[in-house]
Amino acid sequence: MMVVRRRIIEHRATILAVVAVVAIAIGAVLHLIGEGEAGRQVWRAAVALLALELCYEVLRSLFVDHSLGVDTIALVAMVGALALDEALAGVVVGLMFTGGAALESAATHRARRELTQLVARAPNLARVRSCDTIREVPVSEVVPGDVVVVRTGEVIPVDGILVTSEATVDTSALTGEPLPVTVTRGDAVLSGTANAGDLFDVRTDRPAVDSAYAALVRLVEQAQGQRAPFVRMADRYAGFFLPFTLVIAGIAWAMSADPVRALAVVVVATPCPLILAAPIALVSGLSRAARRGVIVKGAGTIETLGEARTVLFDKTGTLTVGTPDVREVVTVGDRSPDEVLRLAASGDRMSAHVLGAALVRAVGEDGIEVATDVREDPGQGIAGRVGPHAVAVGSRAFLRGEGYDPDGVPRGRGSGESQILVGVDGDVAGVIVLADELRPDAGDLVGRLRAEGVEHVVLVSGDRRSVAERTAHALGIDEVYSEQTPEDKLDVVRRMRDDPLRRPVVMVGDGVNDAPALALADAGIAMGAGGATVSSETADAVITVDRIDRVVDAVHAGRRSLRIARQSVLAGMGLSIVAMGFAAVGLLPPVAGALLQEGIDLAVILNALRALRS
Repeated sequence: MMVVRRRIIEHRATILAVVAVVAIAIGAVLHLIGEGEAGRQVWRAAVALLALELCYEVLRSLFVDHSLGVDTIALVAMVGALALDEALAGVVVGLMFTGGAALESAATHRARRELTQLVARAPNLARVRSCDTIREVPVSEVVPGDVVVVRTGEVIPVDGILVTSEATVDTSALTGEPLPVTVTRGDAVLSGTANAGDLFDVRTDRPAVDSAYAALVRLVEQAQGQRAPFVRMADRYAGFFLPFTLVIAGIAWAMSADPVRALAVVVVATPCPLILAAPIALVSGLSRAARRGVIVKGAGTIETLGEARTVLFDKTGTLTVGTPDVREVVTVGDRSPDEVLRLAASGDRMSAHVLGAALVRAVGEDGIEVATDVREDPGQGIAGRVGPHAVAVGSRAFLRGEGYDPDGVPRGRGSGESQILVGVDGDVAGVIVLADELRPDAGDLVGRLRAEGVEHVVLVSGDRRSVAERTAHALGIDEVYSEQTPEDKLDVVRRMRDDPLRRPVVMVGDGVNDAPALALADAGIAMGAGGATVSSETADAVITVDRIDRVVDAVHAGRRSLRIARQSVLAGMGLSIVAMGFAAVGLLPPVAGALLQEGIDLAVILNALRALRS
């Protein structure tokens, strides 16, 4: 019973539109067989029913939102039609309003299709391998360490590490990339992607509720539950358009002494273009962004992105890949660069420092020897023995403390962000230069943003000035704030927002330290390819693929959606105002006016749906 009730509520507009169509048809048939009065009674009954429904919506808007919604003009038209015995015009207005609402529902459903599909494909069950058996359990019961079996074609239900030697994964649902990717044992796999090859096993590394796909579903649900400021503007619109309409109707009545002319003016003034066009176009922008791997939490964010003047970027992990790599090895003495790097990686293998991990990646596990007698000064360096050699790896101060003389050792010819000295058997053997490389898709980022109309592109980084300026110069960014703490980033965002020539302000970041700035900005965009993070939770939009150029796609979706929404509204309202003029001088009777307004509604809906196309 509850399901039936919910279905009726969901399709209420469609049901009422069907009632209006049936009433019009029955009334027309009765007129054709000579029962005109009976036909008019059918139309009056339908108008009364539809007006009661609309009256409920108007009163709810008045008492809940404390404003007269745009529905008020349609209600005035329907009540006026009843009072002036223009029942056919009244029922056509009712059809126009309920039919428009039904069309909006259908169009919105189509526009949200990509978002809805993301939620619908979330798996509910997982197959957990236990010894020689496989049991099905709810995804919520899978815990870290469980080995989950994923069959061909199935959606991966958890985040984890591939246990099988190799797997082919379809990431298109999350990334939009059409070609499957191959992952090997030890690689991470994300929930929400699908098995495009043979059966494989995944060892779960986090609870399902914290998985990347669960976070994505929560973001989608937030996106589906918000209204845009542009849509809410429709209700404020009634505050001036309703009096304007009544004044024009009153003038027409006074000049002609015919109240039917006043009714005709009100009928063609029903503001369905604003009611329908704005939400459809902006929700279409949500769908378009989702196809490009950007989950926008609400149509209000689409509108903000469409008006953005300033975009601020964090550096590490946002414009760069976030993990340093060896750029060059500068040797001192007779040892080769490969030997210096191998000894350094072997000595640093036991360290948890990110730079040590970079050395190990550069050499590969097969080239690493086991270090002994290891001692570490966290953050400064590590020393020990690698085979017959005494090896020290770290800062100049650390090597000096270990008895080495780093004075006069070259500081490297590269533009790396970090440098590690390597000492072997009492002598400095070389300098390893590491750099956090720019993302490969960041090269034309600034140019594309400026082509979209973004006037200010700013780098806000915690790195030292030389490093930040080097990154900014490489990308064409001309405004740099370096050595910024999270509090400093907040101050930068606040100053930008206080400048009316720079608003709206968009902040793009990836780390926990970016979360406050993302929350303060007019629109915050988080790099969320790794799953649920604090920055993803506080941001207004989340990029679910590991590509920074999707920021441009999000801005483009906003620009296009907002432009189409405004085009539709201006065109629709312009046509309505012209029709009001014709109605005021008696050239457009109420029934014809209602039919004309129906055509205008259909035109603006079709135009708004253009926002779905690329």
